[in-house]
Order: sequence, then structure tokens, then C-alpha cells
Amino acid sequence: MSKKEIATRDVYGQTLLELGKENPNIVVLDADLACSTKTAMFGKAFPNRFFDMGIAEQDMISTAAGLAACGKIAFASTFAVFGSGRAWDQVRMMAAYTRLNVKIVVTHGGITTGEDGASHQANEDIAIMRAIPNMTVIVPTDGVQTASVIREAANFYGPMYIRLSRGKTPVVYENGCEFKVGKGTILKEGTDLTIIACGIMVEKALNAADALKKENVNCRVIDMPTIKPIDKELIIKCAEETGAIVTAEEHSIIGGLGGAVAEVIVENCVVPMARVGVRDTFGESGKPEELLVKYGLTESEIMAAVRHVLARKK
Repeated sequence: MSKKEIATRDVYGQTLLELGKENPNIVVLDADLACSTKTAMFGKAFPNRFFDMGIAEQDMISTAAGLAACGKIAFASTFAVFGSGRAWDQVRMMAAYTRLNVKIVVTHGGITTGEDGASHQANEDIAIMRAIPNMTVIVPTDGVQTASVIREAANFYGPMYIRLSRGKTPVVYENGCEFKVGKGTILKEGTDLTIIACGIMVEKALNAADALKKENVNCRVIDMPTIKPIDKELIIKCAEETGAIVTAEEHSIIGGLGGAVAEVIVENCVVPMARVGVRDTFGESGKPEELLVKYGLTESEIMAAVRHVLARKK
């Protein structure tokens, strides 16, 4: 695999800038974090269409909804922990209940927010957002896919929650990516078990699958960037064809990708399954690489989960 790394938030800023040149109806709002979320690029180029709302996330979402009600495509950005938590009521009532065209694009998702600690590490945001009716929830895999996701968001009508990372992450889609809302992608074929992953865990799932080949374990790997609406058809197909599932995500195992997949499995095709992710705990301050190890978000943890599920399958 390529070792090239790109920060998804950098791609977000650049793609917004490109979209701003193409579509005058796009407006961007931020909550005093434009340099971190990279919306500052858009603000510099289009100051009349950029609104820094200050440290007032609730107001930002309400204003974004108002602009959307006037026919604008509103991109509202902050850190994941604030976009999903602090502004939850406004997201629910102003954007989702009204089905307005508000794109909540957040950065600093998950444990790899690192040194900022538990107060800034959103490990529950996907669960919070996917429980809201009318909300589409997306976790891009890498920088290449992020560009496709943001462009699709601009063309997709309705509220969306798009979660990006803080640091640079490995490129998975070296030759480009065509993203479609609600669709997963088979990145590696396999017959023994299926690993379904999202975000930074996709690259780790691919590496784990390669390593497991040495143990004569043939894993299928699925990239599942859309957490809601999830690709039920693909999940059922994989369950029926491989007979076992492991999910991997940089999020709590409660209510995120693992929970969404488990709901599909239990209602349609019950097979052995395990979830790799943050257990029922808060994070802490530390280097991202060290936190990934401490909280079990590694290739070795995926491999251990695969072995455990295969033992149950037998």
C-alpha cells in the first residue's frame, strides 16, 4: 500500500474552495476554528459568503439552517465533539426536523485528536448523529475519498454529518474514488470472514487482512463510509457469503458502525460477529499513535477479533 498521507481536513478546505468558485449558492460557517477546520481558505476567497460565528455552535447551526431555508447550501464546521454535542438540539430541530440543506462537516473526530484529551475527543458523535431522523452520516476513509464526499454533499439535498480527522492519514484510494451515499465498497475479496471498516480503520483492516493470509485466513474487506443510511444489501451479502463479520471504527463500539452493522445482521442474517473500537470509556491526552494502541484500534486487535470470530464460526 501507498505510504502517502493526507489530512482529510486539508482536503475539505481545498474542495470547499473549488466548490465556491463553481457554485455561488455555497456558504460556509465556522465557530471560531476556521484555521483548524480549514474553512479559512474559503473565507479568504469569498468573504461575503463566509460567516465566523465565534464560539457559538448553537447559533452557527441555527444560522446555517436559516441560510439553507433561503436556498443556500450551508456548510457548517467545528470540531466533532462540539458539532455533535454542544449544538445537538439545534442540529435536531433546525436542520434535521426541517430537512434543510445543512452540511455539518466536523474535524478532530475520534481518539486521534490526541493531546487535546477527553474533552475534545469525540468517540460518541456517530451514534448521536445517526439516531437523529433525516440525518445522513458519513465518515470518509482518506483524503481522496473526502474530496468526493464533499462534492457529493454539495449535490445531495438534506442534512448531513461528515466526520473528518485531525492528523494526516494514509491514502487508501490511490487511483481515485467515486463515492455514492449509502454504498459500501469491496476493497479486498475473501471467503472466510468479512471485515467492515470506516475512516482510518480501513487501512488497518487491509493490513490486517494481508497479515492474516500467512495464517491461511482469507478476509474480505469492506469500506463503509456511509454509516447512515448503511448499505444493508452489501452487509447481508457478505454475511451470507463469508459467514462471519468483524467491524472496525475509531469510535465507541456502542452505536457507531459496529452497532449499525449488528442491527442489520440480527434482523436479516445472524452470523458470528465482533466489534473493534473504543470500549465504553473516555479517552485521555496522549500522542495519537499511543492512544490507538491503548484503546485497541490496531491491526493486531483486528486480527485477534478475526481469530475469535472464526473460532465461533467453526
